[in-house]
Amino acid sequence: MADFYQTLGVSRQASADDIKRAYRKLAMEHHPDRNASPDAEARFREVTQAYEVLRDPEKRDLYDRYGEAGIRRGAGTGFGMGGFGFADAFDVFMREFGGGSPFEEIFSTRRRSGPRRGRDAKVRVRLTLGEAASGVKRTLRARLLDGCERCSGSGAEPGTSPVACETCGGRGEVRSVQSSLLGQFVSVHPCPRCGGEGRRIETPCAECRGQGRLQKEKRITIDVPPGVSSDDFLRLSGRGNAGPKGGPQGDLLVALEVEEDPRFERHGDDLVHNLAVTFSQAALGDQLTVPTIDGTAELEIPAGIQSGQALRLRGRGMPKLRAQGRGDQIVRVLVWTPARLSSEQRETMERLAELEDAAPEPDTKQPGFWERVKQAFSA
Repeated sequence: MADFYQTLGVSRQASADDIKRAYRKLAMEHHPDRNASPDAEARFREVTQAYEVLRDPEKRDLYDRYGEAGIRRGAGTGFGMGGFGFADAFDVFMREFGGGSPFEEIFSTRRRSGPRRGRDAKVRVRLTLGEAASGVKRTLRARLLDGCERCSGSGAEPGTSPVACETCGGRGEVRSVQSSLLGQFVSVHPCPRCGGEGRRIETPCAECRGQGRLQKEKRITIDVPPGVSSDDFLRLSGRGNAGPKGGPQGDLLVALEVEEDPRFERHGDDLVHNLAVTFSQAALGDQLTVPTIDGTAELEIPAGIQSGQALRLRGRGMPKLRAQGRGDQIVRVLVWTPARLSSEQRETMERLAELEDAAPEPDTKQPGFWERVKQAFSA
C-alpha cells in the first residue's frame, strides 16, 4: 500500500486542516457516484483509509513511528489485520459531508435505499504458540444467517416479486421541508413503511417468512499467517451474516487467542526461556541443548556465567507478522542450588568452601534483567 501521506498528497508536516482539505477534495473527485472510472471505488477507499489514520493524533503517531505495522497492532485502531471496505469508507465520508450538508441529497440513496447489509459476525480461535509461529489453516464451524434457498434470498414467495414502496416511490427515504427565519431545511429519513429498502413484499416466502435468510451452520476455512498474537484478528470480508431480503453479507471477524507456552515468555517477537544450570556448569562452562519454538538449538554456556545473565539466540524467536525476519530467543541462565546433598557431594563442597574466595560485595547498581537483555542485543 502506498504511503498515506502520498495518498493524500500532503507532506509529513501537514496540519490537521491541511489533511482534511486534501481528503475532501480527493473524496469528492473519486466518489463512485460522481466518477465512473473502474478504479474510482478503490481509489476512494484508499484516500479515506489514509485520512481515517492521519486525522487521529494517536493513529498518526503510531503510523509515523511504525508504519502500517503500528496501525495493525495498535489498540483501538479498528483496522486490525483486515480490510477497509467501501462501507467503512462511506461511513467516514458521510461523517465529514453528511448531516444537512449540500452533499447529502447527492449521496444519501447509496446509503439508505436497497436491502440492508448483514451484521458482522465474530468467532474466536485458540492457537498454540507453535501454531502462531508457523501459521496454520483451520476449518471453523459457525452459525450464521445465510440466504434462503427457496426464494433465493429475495424474501418473496417463488413466482412473486417485491414491489416498489408506494410511500417513498422506491427511493427508500422520505424528505420533509421546514421553514425558519434562516431559510428552508431539508430532512431526509428512512421510509417508515419499507424501512429504507425501497420495496415491499406482498407475498412472503413460506420458508424464511419474508426475511430472505435462515440460520445455518457453515464451515469456513481460514489461513492464519505466522507471527500472530492475541492482539490480532482476521477480517473476512463478505463472510458474515447475510442481509435481510437479499442484502449483502457482513464480515466475519476472527479473534485470535494464543495460548501461553510454559517453556517461553513472549515479548513481542522475542521469546524468553529460563535455563537452569548447576554450579559446576556455571563455573566451568558447558555446551547445552535448549528448546526453541521450532525445535532445539545448541547453546554455549561461558565459564563464570552469573545467575540471571541473558544469552541470545539470534533469529530463533517468533516470525515478524507480515514482514521479513524473526525475533530472537533470549536464554535466562539460572544457577540451580540442590536442596539435598549426598555425603560425597557434601565433602566435595566443604573442600571447595575451604579453597574458594569470598563472594564479592553485591553491586547495588547492577542492571536488571531487561537492561542486561538490551546489553546483549548491542553486543
